[in-house]
Amino acid sequence: MKVKKGDRVQVIAGHSKGLIGDIVAVLPRSNRVIVEGANIATKHEKPGGMNPDGGIVNKEMPINASNVMLYDEKAKKPTRKANEARSSKKAKKGGKKK
Repeated sequence: MKVKKGDRVQVIAGHSKGLIGDIVAVLPRSNRVIVEGANIATKHEKPGGMNPDGGIVNKEMPINASNVMLYDEKAKKPTRKANEARSSKKAKKGGKKK
C-alpha cells in the first residue's frame, strides 16, 4: 500500500472529499484505510458490557486507499509518493516534483 498508519493524507474522492487527516488504521486485505474525521457513520449500539446504556455512536468507517493521497505540508497540497534513495539503508518518503 502507498500509505501507512500515521501518515497525513487528503481525501480526493467521495463524501469527505477535501478533508485532511491522519490515518488511524490500515486494512491491507481489503485495500482500505480509516482516516481521522472522514466517512463518519451513525451506529446504534445495544446495551452490553463496555457500554451498559447503549445508544447512538458516530464512528469512522473505512474508505478505499485509492481515494486518499499523501499530503505535503510544505507545498500545502496532495502529492504522489516517491522514495528518495540515501546513502544509508533507509529511504526518505517524500513527494514527486513536476
